[in-house]
Amino acid sequence: MPAERLAGFRPGTALITGGTMGIGLETGLAFARQGARCILTYKWGTADEDEVRRRFEETGGPAPEIHRADAGLTEDTVGLLQDVRQRHSSIDAFVSNVSAAQIVGGLEDYSAKALYKTIGFSAWPMVEYTMRIREIFGAYPRYVIGMSSTGVDAWTCGYDFMAASKAVMETLCRYLAFRLKDEDVRVNVVRGGMVRTQSFDETFQAGFAAFADRFAGDRFRLEATEIANAITALCSGLMDAYNGQILTVDRGMSFFDNSMRLYAESEQSAG
Repeated sequence: MPAERLAGFRPGTALITGGTMGIGLETGLAFARQGARCILTYKWGTADEDEVRRRFEETGGPAPEIHRADAGLTEDTVGLLQDVRQRHSSIDAFVSNVSAAQIVGGLEDYSAKALYKTIGFSAWPMVEYTMRIREIFGAYPRYVIGMSSTGVDAWTCGYDFMAASKAVMETLCRYLAFRLKDEDVRVNVVRGGMVRTQSFDETFQAGFAAFADRFAGDRFRLEATEIANAITALCSGLMDAYNGQILTVDRGMSFFDNSMRLYAESEQSAG
C-alpha cells in the first residue's frame, strides 16, 4: 500500500546516481512513496533490475527508469540526460550519491592521481550534473542533494581520499547554493553515519562492523532508510529555508561516541 503522502511534496521527477542499491535505492523508494518518478543510475556491480522494480512496485509509486551511466564521465552524463529529456520535461530533484575511492593503507598510497580521481567520482558530479541539467532541460533542479560521509572532520580508517573529496563536496555545496540563490534552487549535503550496505562491507575489513557493535551496539547500525528519509524531507517543500547546509544524520553518534562515554558505561557496568 502507498505510504502517507507529505503535504506539498514537490519533486515530480528525481534523478539519483547510484540508485539501484544501498542508500541510493532506499532514497528512490522513499521518493516513489511520495509519488515521484525516479531515474536511477548504476555502474559498478550488477544491478538486479527485476528486484529493484519489484521493490518499487511495493511502494505503490511509479515504476523507475534504470540507466547504466558512469557519474565520473561527462559523456555518460550528457548522454543520459539527453535520453531522459525525450520523456521528461524537467529534473526536479537531483541526488548525487555515487562515491568511489582508493582505500589508503599508509602514506605510500598517496598520489595526486588517486586524489583527483576520487574527487572526480565523489564530489564533482554534484556540480557537473546540476550544470548539465540546466543546459539540457533549460532549468536547474529545484533540489540538489550531495551525499557526504564520516571522515571529513573525524578520523576514519583508510578514508583519506574519500574524506578529502567529501570536504570538497561540502565546500562546493555552500558556494553552489550562493551562486544559485536567485534561481530558486536549494543545495544541501547529507552527511550520513555508517550504514551497513554492500559498499560498506566491500570498503572496510570484515571484522570492523562486529568490532564497532561491541562499543556502540544498536546505535552503530544506522539504517539506509533513515538517511533516505532525511533526503526526502529536504526535497519535500517543508524545509525550503534549508540551503547551503550540511545535515548530519547519525543518531547523535558524532557527539557521544568517544572515550568519555566508554568510560562512563564501563563505570556503570562495574558498579
